[in-house]
Amino acid sequence: MNIQNNVQLKPFNTLSLSSISSHYVKIQNIADVLDAVAYAHLANLNILVLSGGSNMLLPEHVHSLVMHMDIQGIELIAEDAQSQTLRVGAGENWHQFVLWTTRQQLYGLQNLALIPGLVGASPVQNIGAYGVEVGEFIQSVQVYDRERQQLRSILAAECDFAYRHSVFKDQPNRYIITHVTFKLPKHAELKLGYGDLKTAVGDDLTPQNLQQQVINIRQSKLPDPKDYPNVGSFFKNPVVTSQVFARISHEFPNLPHYPQANGQVKLAAGWLIDQAGWKGKQLGKVGMFHKQALVLVNYADANLTDVQATYHAVQQDVYRKFHIQLEPEPVLFAKDGLIRAHTDA
Repeated sequence: MNIQNNVQLKPFNTLSLSSISSHYVKIQNIADVLDAVAYAHLANLNILVLSGGSNMLLPEHVHSLVMHMDIQGIELIAEDAQSQTLRVGAGENWHQFVLWTTRQQLYGLQNLALIPGLVGASPVQNIGAYGVEVGEFIQSVQVYDRERQQLRSILAAECDFAYRHSVFKDQPNRYIITHVTFKLPKHAELKLGYGDLKTAVGDDLTPQNLQQQVINIRQSKLPDPKDYPNVGSFFKNPVVTSQVFARISHEFPNLPHYPQANGQVKLAAGWLIDQAGWKGKQLGKVGMFHKQALVLVNYADANLTDVQATYHAVQQDVYRKFHIQLEPEPVLFAKDGLIRAHTDA
């Protein structure tokens, strides 16, 4: 284990925020996890787990041990006529893993192609796109439980998966994810509930074409972080009661909406932001992307304060117009390396 000091984290977060970490270590196996946890305890440091950096907001200085996850490997642990069960290292690239499953004729994850980040982060937010959430295909998550001080496996039923939510988000300082175990079917059932995706797929109803159309749509709407530093969708799609939906849709009949099983209605945050005048609008160094209002972009070496000023302004304007409070998706970190609520910012 090689602990480094005063490491610049700008290359490791897709919003390209400058952030100096007092202590940094790359984690390549479970032994590294145990050694790093012991080191942090002796040095009286909090632990900040860094995955692909695609869903985080970092301050300019972090006094903690940053554990940068780089555990690799895809292991077949069970197979039957219907499915394969795979144990995947937390450091594997998510998009490359999705492409790999398709080549192996394993299905279910195609709707989640081109989502940035690493496999280990996928259960935390229960990443989702085009009507599919990763929790549907997770069998278990392997972790180091800092509260119990032991390695353990958490079954999917215990993960409390919901829209952009999991037990790992509820208890962010407790678990260090080392592997994720997926159970993937060998027979495809395409999910085409979103109109633009269904239209793009057309008559070629194959998983391969579905995956390619997802990639095409995302590339047409979402900027590459290498060109325009961003964290993908910045705000969650708000879920409202049927009464709130009725109120808004009466005034805005073209409001995109998605009825939920519990009677509530999911609204398109990007549409709300666009209607509030923020699509393509910039506040100083930060703005909402001109092709997709849901994407916040760091245009000119912005810092966390610049980012917060912009997304707070977006929230205020959306609330003023629709009386809906948008909730940011990315995780906000404090200077001590612990997660803080956006409402505290």
